[in-house]
Amino acid sequence: MVKIIGVRFRNAGKIYYFSPKKLNIQRGSHVIVETARGVEYGTVVVGMKELPEEEVVQPLKPVIRMATPDDDVRVERNREKEKDAMKICQEKIKKHNLDMKLIDAEYTFDNNKVLFYFTADGRIDFRDLVKDLAAVFKTRIELRQIGVRDETKIIGGIGICGRPLCCHSYLSEFVPVSIKMAKEQNLSLNPTKISGVCGRLMCCLKNEEDTYEYLNSRLPGNGDTVQTGDGLRGEVQSVNVLRQTVKVIVNVDGEKEIREYPVDELKFKPRRKKEKLKVEDKDLKELEALEKKEGKPRKDGK
Repeated sequence: MVKIIGVRFRNAGKIYYFSPKKLNIQRGSHVIVETARGVEYGTVVVGMKELPEEEVVQPLKPVIRMATPDDDVRVERNREKEKDAMKICQEKIKKHNLDMKLIDAEYTFDNNKVLFYFTADGRIDFRDLVKDLAAVFKTRIELRQIGVRDETKIIGGIGICGRPLCCHSYLSEFVPVSIKMAKEQNLSLNPTKISGVCGRLMCCLKNEEDTYEYLNSRLPGNGDTVQTGDGLRGEVQSVNVLRQTVKVIVNVDGEKEIREYPVDELKFKPRRKKEKLKVEDKDLKELEALEKKEGKPRKDGK
C-alpha cells in the first residue's frame, strides 16, 4: 500500500497523486509540488489515504512543502497578470491576422512559462506569434490548440437543465458517450436535443446509462408477444421504462383492447443484457447530421 494525496491544479481539472511524506496534509490545503511543467501550486482535493501500488503511477513525486500566505499572494498576482496576457495576445493575433480563437492564458507558479489555449478549425502557423509574445513577456511561451469540449470546460456556462455545466463544475475527465446511450434512454436523436453547449453529445447521457440498461433488460420490446397474468396473450404496444409497466393489445371476446400491466405480471422471453439496439430508419438522417457536426461519432470520450 502507498500513502497518497490527490491534488488538482485547475477548477474541475484532473486529479494527480503525490506522496505526502511525513507532512500532515488535510483536504482543502494548498501545497507546492513538482510537475512536468515545473513547480506548481495546487489544491488538495483527496486527503491522505492508502492505495494499492498498482493503482498509482510511478514514480510518485513527493510534496515539496505546504503553501504559505506569500504563495497565495503570488497565485493571485499571476491571475491578474493572466488577464493582461490575454489582452496582449489578442492584439498580437489580430496583428498577424491568424484565424484562431484565444480561450485562456495561464502562468506557471514560478513564472517560467506562459501558456495560451486556443481553438481553430485547422492547423495554425503561429511561429511569428510566439516570437512576438516571447519578446513581450521575456519568458517561455507555449500555445496549445484545444477542442471545443475543452473550450467549454474552461469557459463554463449553463446547460439546458439550468445547472452549471458538469465539465466545468466537477467532471475531471470526459466520459465516453455514444448514440446508443440516447437510444437506450428513449431520447430523440435530434442533435439539438442531445447535444451540449459544446455541440457534442451531452456528458450527462452517461449518468443514468447503467440504470436504463438494467430497467430495459426487464422489459419486452415493442411488438413482442407476451402472456398476461389473467391468461391472455397479446402484442406489446409500448413500455414505460421508469414505471416498469407495459401496454398490451389483447383480444377480449373478439375485440381488441389495450391494457396496461406491471412487467412482473407478464411472461415473455427476456432481452439479452447486451442486446444491440437498432436505430430506426427515420432517425438515420438526424444521426448522420449529428455525426457530421461532430466530425466523427463520439464513442471514445475524446
